[in-house]
Amino acid sequence: MNNIFLITKREFLTQVKKKSFIILTILAPILLVAFGAVIGLMFKANESHNVIEVVDKSGMFTNQLKSSNQLKYIFVSAADEKSKINNLKGNESLDGILVLPELKDQNFDNLQKNTRLVINNKIGFDTKQKIISDITDVIKKEKIKQLGIAESQLINLDKGFTLKTINVSENNKEDSDLAFGVKSGLSILLMYVTFMFIIIYGVRVMRSVLEEKNNRVVEIIISSVKPFELMMGKILGVTLVALTQFVVWITMSVIGALVLNTGFSSIQKNIPGGNEELASKLDVAQIATQVSHSLLELNFPLIICVFIVFFLLGYIFYSSIYAAIGSAVDNETETQQFTLFAILPLMLGMYGSFSLMNNPDGPLGFWLSIIPFTSPVAMIARIPFGVPAWQIALSIALLLGTTIFMIFVAGKIYRVGILMYGNKATLKEIWKWIKG
Repeated sequence: MNNIFLITKREFLTQVKKKSFIILTILAPILLVAFGAVIGLMFKANESHNVIEVVDKSGMFTNQLKSSNQLKYIFVSAADEKSKINNLKGNESLDGILVLPELKDQNFDNLQKNTRLVINNKIGFDTKQKIISDITDVIKKEKIKQLGIAESQLINLDKGFTLKTINVSENNKEDSDLAFGVKSGLSILLMYVTFMFIIIYGVRVMRSVLEEKNNRVVEIIISSVKPFELMMGKILGVTLVALTQFVVWITMSVIGALVLNTGFSSIQKNIPGGNEELASKLDVAQIATQVSHSLLELNFPLIICVFIVFFLLGYIFYSSIYAAIGSAVDNETETQQFTLFAILPLMLGMYGSFSLMNNPDGPLGFWLSIIPFTSPVAMIARIPFGVPAWQIALSIALLLGTTIFMIFVAGKIYRVGILMYGNKATLKEIWKWIKG
């Protein structure tokens, strides 16, 4: 046991003392937020801003087609139609001309057949759909008006219905759409983090074992410690490295949520009542405040504890497999035939968990979060929505038992494979090592 502690300590200190570890641990959340901001700016920069001149021969669409930030309508006289179209090519300030024919005998089908959009250059699919949607809305209003329905009645007719949801299992707390969206986002984030870190750090263990094996350093180490102690020391050392990063990131996330929740709220209270322009600029801040408030309403102690426990057990479970693979082969190329067995169950759990968003307590969600091969990902995906305590306890018990069994199996493979060179391990041969 003392040897496992010493190897774990060495592996842990070797990793955390690196400048790259410290820098990435602190900068990773900032880089992630910055990356999201850059993606948002990229979408914003690629938004189309089109100018369309409208020739409305029917007179029905004048002042009904409303301009927006992405699409501007300019109504022109029908007498200028031909000259406008002839001069359209090469006109950099104009993207197209929308020609709406006369409406005869309320024949809207004929109106649709003869409506055409003449464009200067290619326009985006979204722009075209927006024009179609705007025309459709005007025609819909005209048809309803012919039925004798007033515009005020039409507005009342289109009014949406808001359903308030009260969850008796959570002390009669209101379960809003925003809260559901926050839970879904947190679920996906935790699921991806678990999936990626198990693979990244599992491969790191495998490469570390493979490197020591190829350098023959392991022969010297094995003379002082048992192969099982070396394997467990490496796994636990890298596990502590990952947990250290998580503790730092969780702390930064909670502090960030508190800052958003308090800082933006105080700013919004000081906004002058009539300053609509300033208020509109703070829409993003208001959304961020609501999101952070919804996050802080979640049972964070339970979520963090379950996340750490399932990540820890899941990581040890899969790292044992990776350590066994690293000891059984001579080079990294040969690992590809075995790593698939470790990646496939995780992928099954991750992609299967996407269906949990609509029904977290369904049969698929239950079994994915109970079966040890998928539970490290699936249970973490379910926990923001609330999971019965007995299911969490059962899942942990099964995962713990399977992890201990996998450590035992991996230890048998590691004990034989770590000192074998030149022989390409097959599944049949590995099975003999396990049985022996």
